[in-house]
Amino acid sequence: MQDRGGERHLSLARESLRELLDDERVPAVVRAELAEDYARVQRLLDKIEHGHVHVAVFGRVSVGKSALLNALLGDERFATSPLHGETRHSAEARWESFDAGGVYLIDTPGINEVAGEARERLAREVATESDLILFVIDGDMTASEFEALGWVLREQAAVILVLNKADRYTADERTTLREVLLSRVKDQLAPERLVLTAAAPAERVRVRVRVDAAGEETEERFRPPVDIDDLKLRLWSVLEAEGKTLAALNAGLFAGRLSDRVAERILAAKHAIGERVIRLYCLSKGVAVGFNPIPGADLVAAVMLDIGMVVHLSRVYGMPFSRVEAGRLVAVISGQLAALMGTAWALNLVSGLLKLGSGGFSTLATGTAQGAVAYFATYVVGQAAERYLAAGKSWGEGGPKRMVREILDSLDRDSILREAREEILSKLKGRHPREAQ
Repeated sequence: MQDRGGERHLSLARESLRELLDDERVPAVVRAELAEDYARVQRLLDKIEHGHVHVAVFGRVSVGKSALLNALLGDERFATSPLHGETRHSAEARWESFDAGGVYLIDTPGINEVAGEARERLAREVATESDLILFVIDGDMTASEFEALGWVLREQAAVILVLNKADRYTADERTTLREVLLSRVKDQLAPERLVLTAAAPAERVRVRVRVDAAGEETEERFRPPVDIDDLKLRLWSVLEAEGKTLAALNAGLFAGRLSDRVAERILAAKHAIGERVIRLYCLSKGVAVGFNPIPGADLVAAVMLDIGMVVHLSRVYGMPFSRVEAGRLVAVISGQLAALMGTAWALNLVSGLLKLGSGGFSTLATGTAQGAVAYFATYVVGQAAERYLAAGKSWGEGGPKRMVREILDSLDRDSILREAREEILSKLKGRHPREAQ
């Protein structure tokens, strides 16, 4: 190939794929969830290591994808049949006509076939892993074909639109059809990326008239020659100019998509752990506040538990806080929470006073209410701290006030308070057997 810069692009792609495969920071559970994606990365890396370029056909059932590949190969390597949907699995063959260290032609099942969801999924997987797509049609595009072409173009940098079975149309019809197709894809494909072919021309009948007195007519059947020269030239041009770069770009795109999925899975796993941590501290704080009859001690316990929760969350997200740093973060969040939830904090104070005046005997009545408010407050602190950590220690554009407000608006406060009261009451009853009788 004469793909200048291709080797450099391939080298960068190799490095990114290896880093993705060898990243020890990815938890084992995430690797297990994305095992199929990691296997595809390994296949892409192997392909690049061997200098291979994959060209895949993509399109509806029975548009002549297999016949097109056979015509390019000059050999009947791929199964063709008049029956609907002959290709049931992807298959590949090396294209010897182009000496590029290994260009492989990939056949795929047809898309949009009734009860063919598995085939369509397989076809799309192959398309994602391939470096160049021949999107094959046999007439004006249907709505489903146009949608599929849009999907392929979003996933692939290199696509050639192939109008196969062009022999079925007259010269004027081919001209009109070409103009229509170009108008449909004018914002997506350059005109030179539309090619007309006749991979397996249909048999025709020709009438011959004898030049004699009788003027006798005879019929004979013949098959026009295969016409794929324009496609070959376009393929050679693309492969010579961009082959290695296409392989590197496709690998890089897939690696980037997988990196995003890995990051999402890791973040989801951290969020799941964080949610359990937050709930644990919420209950601990609710019980501590609800059980302790001394209001001053309640406040000390509440602050210390919130700080401990933030320290724990910071370790979950791989950004450990000292207790001093965690205390500052809790102060910021609590300040915003106090400003936005004045009524709740007032309830907390009144409950505390009632508990003090009763000498501790009404703990189940008033302590549970106060503990539920403390539970809810810690839940909000935990949610805000987790978002702050997930964003890389950032409050975002709106600052902490906006973040806390968004959290409050998103929560079903009554449901959380009801759940908190039930959990705290269960714990308090266990600690006050005389009152539980």
